[in-house]
Amino acid sequence: MFGIGMPELLIILVIILIIFGAGRLPEIGGAVGKGIKNFKKSFRDQEAVEKDKDAEKIKEKDQE
Repeated sequence: MFGIGMPELLIILVIILIIFGAGRLPEIGGAVGKGIKNFKKSFRDQEAVEKDKDAEKIKEKDQE
């Protein structure tokens, strides 16, 4: 995972805890989760659009 081991992850988490505090961590986690969810949704939507375009191209070729 990008050459990051467990000790490095723990150091990063401690720094985040110091900067933001324990009270804001759930908010930050929720925001990150929503961002990832929206990214995945937009990626799936983009794939669906590309599949539709490919299907239209195939139909056009079949009609010719």
